[in-house]
This record gives sequence, C-alpha cells and structure tokens, in this order.
Amino acid sequence: MRKLMKRILLIILSALMLVLPFAGCSGGSAGDNGGKLRIVTTVFPIYDWLRELTGEDEDIELTMLLDNGADLHSYQPTADDMIKISSCDMFVYVGGESDKWVDDALKESVNSDMVSVKLSDVLADKLREEELVEGMQGEEEEEEEDGEPEYDEHIWLSLKNAELCCAELSARLREIDSKHADSFEANYKSYSEKLKALDGDYEKAVKAAKYDTLLFGDRFPFRYLTEDYSLKYYAAFIGCSAETEASFKTIRFLSDKLVELGLPAVITVEKSDKKIAQTLIDTSGRNDVEILSLDSMQSVTSENLKQGTNYISVMEKNLETLKEALESKE
Repeated sequence: MRKLMKRILLIILSALMLVLPFAGCSGGSAGDNGGKLRIVTTVFPIYDWLRELTGEDEDIELTMLLDNGADLHSYQPTADDMIKISSCDMFVYVGGESDKWVDDALKESVNSDMVSVKLSDVLADKLREEELVEGMQGEEEEEEEDGEPEYDEHIWLSLKNAELCCAELSARLREIDSKHADSFEANYKSYSEKLKALDGDYEKAVKAAKYDTLLFGDRFPFRYLTEDYSLKYYAAFIGCSAETEASFKTIRFLSDKLVELGLPAVITVEKSDKKIAQTLIDTSGRNDVEILSLDSMQSVTSENLKQGTNYISVMEKNLETLKEALESKE
C-alpha cells in the first residue's frame, strides 16, 4: 500500500512540474499575495495553535489541509494541496509516519524562502515510540524502509508538548515577519499561560482521583497524555492501528481487567461505534460501567471551527471526561 501511495504522489508531482512555474509567476511569494504571509498546516491542533499565535491577523492567510475530517493516517495530498504547500511562506507538520509524503512535496517548492517546521524535530527526546502493552492486540506492521522506529504521531495530546511547539512556532513567526514580532510574542505569552494553567488542572484532577488507570475499548492515541500524568492504561489497539475487530483473547483480557480493577468506565475515541466497548462491558457481567469518549482531535473539520471548536476547548472537555473516568474529586 505504501509503495502504491508513493507512485500516486510521484504522478501528482510530475503533473505539478508543468503547473507550478506558472503558479510561481502569478503569485509565488508573500508580496505577490497582497502582502499576506501564507502559512499552511496539516492537522487541526497545529492550525489552531497558529491561529492563536497570529491573532488571526488579516495580513496572514492560514490554511489547514485536513479540514474535512480526513484520517491523518491515510491522508494523501491533492494537486491543489501540493500547490498550496509549494507556494506558501511557512509550512508546519508533525513529521510522523503519516507525513512521509512531505519530503517529496517540499522538494517542489517554488518559494526559495519558505520555512518548514517539523514538530517532531522540535520535540526530539520528548517523542515516544508506539508500544504494545499487556493485552493489546498487535498487528502485522510493514517493515520500516529506513529502519527507524515508528513514533506515536499524536504529539498534540500533551499540553506540555503543545507549549513547547508554540514556543518554537512563535520564534519562527517572529523571524519571518519582524513587522508583527511584538504581537506574536504577546500572543504566545497569553496562550502559554492558558496551556500551563490547563496542564495544572489536569495534574490536580489526577492527584485527586480514586483510580490511576484508563481502559480503552478502542485505539489508543493518548500515550502522551497518560505519560504526562503518570496514568496507567490498557487498550485494544495501538493509536495508529487500522484494526476494527478485537480478538476473543483481547476482549477477555480487557473485560477481566475491568472486573479486577473495578473501573467505572470504558473509554473510546471520537466517532467510535462503541461496539468493542459495549462487548467488554457485556463480557465483564457488570452493569454499572459507562462508555466515555476522549477526543484525539483527528477528525475536526472547518465546520467545527466555525462552531467555535478550538484546541483548548477540546482539551477542557477531555479533562471533564478524564475526571469522570478516574472518579476525581477535583
């Protein structure tokens, strides 16, 4: 599948070789775009961080590529996406397994001054490899072509990571747009305080909780969050798993854990059909268990943004869910 996607991307790039020179002549720099600074991001959390850092300045054109709920793990850029990336002034992405296509896209840039920010490089030693914990159902993975470990891509599900990323993005913004440097710095300081305050709320809630373990009847994209607050977890699948059916062995293990630990809830991720979670509850024989959902922010759309969804609001909602799942008194 990966080889097929690479061939498709090469076909798109070949086609763009004919189109991009003309795109460059008609507006390949910020100055040619009505003086606007053009910033392109991949996923919602990065987009929203930049929206906060730039203050939605009218001199800045901010674009989110995955704006229609597309799955991060299977996303491939369209020709239009490639043109946006090629001619932008700043491109920001995570840099995980799902972003393998980015290297080829950046080679076709017609803006020689374009700044690209790979957030996995910014976090460096903060990155964590995906792991198979006890009871989790494994899947056959394609061997990595470069032999490098596969890191968990969901870096934004840590408020501590978010603060580090925003500090870097603020610095990059000030470098490429000194005219608005003071505004960028002020916006960063204000947003950083909000992130740190919410991080403190999470710490208080976990300290005041009855339980210290989460059980996911679903994929598990929350490793960074659980590690931040020293929470234990069990799950059916790893965070980027494409599996949808759990084995009897996995169901039995997780349902036994539900009984053994006396946990009040089984967790799912957004848009889950909750079938595995319900099966765990039914198998456990308990009728006092809730199904709760944590939002991994992998399917936020432009429509959600119009309705007021933002990174802080989602993490606040996740905190309330966490409190319920852990029976926190905070």
